[in-house]
Amino acid sequence: MVSMDQVFASGPAIRTDAASTSPRWWLSDAWQMALRNLRRIQRTPELVMYAVVQPLMFIVLFAYVFGGAINVGGSGYRQFLMPGIFVMMVLFSSVAATTVTLAEDMQRGIIDRFRSMPMTRSSVLVGRTLSEVIRTLVAVVVMIVMGLVIGFRFKGGLDAAVAGFALLLLFGCAFSWLGAVLGLTAPNAEAASSAGTFWLFPFAFISSAFVPTDSMPGWLRVYADHSPVTVTVNALRDAFERGEFGSAALQSFIWSVGILAVFAPLATALYARRSR
Repeated sequence: MVSMDQVFASGPAIRTDAASTSPRWWLSDAWQMALRNLRRIQRTPELVMYAVVQPLMFIVLFAYVFGGAINVGGSGYRQFLMPGIFVMMVLFSSVAATTVTLAEDMQRGIIDRFRSMPMTRSSVLVGRTLSEVIRTLVAVVVMIVMGLVIGFRFKGGLDAAVAGFALLLLFGCAFSWLGAVLGLTAPNAEAASSAGTFWLFPFAFISSAFVPTDSMPGWLRVYADHSPVTVTVNALRDAFERGEFGSAALQSFIWSVGILAVFAPLATALYARRSR
């Protein structure tokens, strides 16, 4: 056991005994951080409402307002639209929410309190991203219900749908680490809000989420065809419509793993530096 005197005298809160550095303790720390963030969401339901209402607005606008003017052939625009809505919702939720809430914790001194506890540094960030994945999963369920209401169907079968959503959650988890980097580098919560959203709109909309990329100018289509948003949307369309996983799924997986490999260590290093 570690006494409180030892904790406060030891500086940065890193367990030094063998038991405390075991994977079991690390997982326990991360899970407690995730629970803390989920309880915070319960007390601020606007975080969930923002994650759910925004996609619902996109569904209504594009399916019932703009959809009639967009010809995509095949099974119709609503089958084309919903995978894009899923990806957009996960992207905005993962990046914006992680960026702002982490910056708020830094600004309010919550992170300083974590420093005084015998817990691993990385578990704070892992718990943050884990709670965002859980929150995203809840929002995905709401989107599925709404999609079924407007006529969207999983024609590729249940197994392909589950695998597609697993790929989607990996995509969201990867971008939540990018959001963590933005939150840790922002000087305050207000700046974090701007940093977490201003680049998302061109990044998300220059893709196949809402319109086919062949309608774009050639110079823009080069980027759009290979962006992580486009390949993830196309992978979900292949899975939900035909039950297939081709090159788009592989590219999406590579993008997600690559983003994780870059931004997870970077966020951990930034957090360690800010916690000194």
